[in-house]
Amino acid sequence: MAVAEALFAPKDFKSDLKPIWCAGCGDFGVLNALYKAMSACGLNPETTVVVSGIGCSSRLPGFVKSYGFHGVHGRALPIATGIKAARPDLDVIVVGGDGDGYSIGAGHFPHCARRNPDITYLIMNNNTYGLTKGQVSPTSMVPMVSLGSKIDSKRWKTTPYGMMEDSINPIAQAIAWDVSFVARGFSYKPNQLADILTQAIKHKGFSLIDAFSPCPTFNQDQNDDFYKDRTYDVPEDHDPTNRVKAFELAIKPEGYPIGVIYRRDDKPSLLHEQAVLRERFAGQGSLEKLFSKFA
Repeated sequence: MAVAEALFAPKDFKSDLKPIWCAGCGDFGVLNALYKAMSACGLNPETTVVVSGIGCSSRLPGFVKSYGFHGVHGRALPIATGIKAARPDLDVIVVGGDGDGYSIGAGHFPHCARRNPDITYLIMNNNTYGLTKGQVSPTSMVPMVSLGSKIDSKRWKTTPYGMMEDSINPIAQAIAWDVSFVARGFSYKPNQLADILTQAIKHKGFSLIDAFSPCPTFNQDQNDDFYKDRTYDVPEDHDPTNRVKAFELAIKPEGYPIGVIYRRDDKPSLLHEQAVLRERFAGQGSLEKLFSKFA
């Protein structure tokens, strides 16, 4: 992680662009938690990159005073991995939603876990496709009925009889793929989420934070009250380094644990492997020499 020459307060990471999410959107709380975490980690806006895909939450890079990359749908992880591989001195944070990360982008997830780049992936999980007006997502609960906006319930009836497919469990999947830091947060507990994000950013490797971020416009089923009644803090005696216990906690049917669920600090990162290769093949040529052959 890059070391800042001066400390930056949370407000120093706010850009001049004002968030345009719907009133009551959980993404506001997530954004404020991110500001606090970036400050707590001593990040420097000039050496920080925020990468996103497509979706309501993927607008976030514009609201942060740092470098940003607004990519295409589902491709945030390979973009961020490439940035970190090319510029290991930069702090790279990836943001997106459950549709972007767990649907069209799901194929990149296990391979990012294998490479273990030193990046932080923050998913704002609102259990719906909010930007495209309320279709069900991979994390929508059964039987979610998408009736569109509470303002105009006659539109966007994509699943008027309810979703009939099983919801995925992204926390359990991440642990199964051995993502080296797996946590869950809740936008209505921004201070706790900021602490989780701080730990994730400081972690050397691929970090996933699945943050519940309710959508008040297109998902009245999984709203803030729904999660306030069903979330609970990770038990104090939970050992996040025990992968089996972490998986057991992730698949418990009673409620949703909030906090660090799994972490592995001994997994080699992509940057470590690159450094080993550079040392191994030092003196055997360079990229510049290769380019000169084609000049």
